[in-house]
Amino acid sequence: MIREDDVYKIGRLGKPHGVKGEITFMFDDDIFDRTDCDYLILSIDGILVPFFIDEYRFRSNETALVKFEDVDTQERASELTNTDVFFPRSISDEGGDNLSWAAIVGFDVLDSRSGKSVGRIVSVDDTTVNTLFELEDGQLIPAQDELIDSVDTDRRVIAMNLPDGLLDIDGVG
Repeated sequence: MIREDDVYKIGRLGKPHGVKGEITFMFDDDIFDRTDCDYLILSIDGILVPFFIDEYRFRSNETALVKFEDVDTQERASELTNTDVFFPRSISDEGGDNLSWAAIVGFDVLDSRSGKSVGRIVSVDDTTVNTLFELEDGQLIPAQDELIDSVDTDRRVIAMNLPDGLLDIDGVG
């Protein structure tokens, strides 16, 4: 059985495309194209189920058309509309170079100096010039490479050298 901790969300399925089972896939992370993985995991009635990919083709930087094995009709594809799509962390973590912002949601941030946990990442805001980690208590931490000391994918921890006083700012820490 696939557990939620073993995967992370990379997108959502949209409407069927054509009559042979192709479906629109809106993704936040193209890890499925950058790694050697022949399946995606879909949330079907709350159960995480692997679906093997027959083929896919990109329509834009954020959408692709996907054809899954055993999904051969428009009707079958329409049953998957609005289904969340996940990717296995174990495959994403194999190469640190493949680790994306989406993959680190759920990681704990540790202050390298004190060794204390700052909090767990619930989202990454990369819509502005300065990417931020949003922690579960609402704290925003700058996600700059020069602040990140190490990333431990096994323990799901990011050690950061946080600037003095950052955690003392009103609304943070």
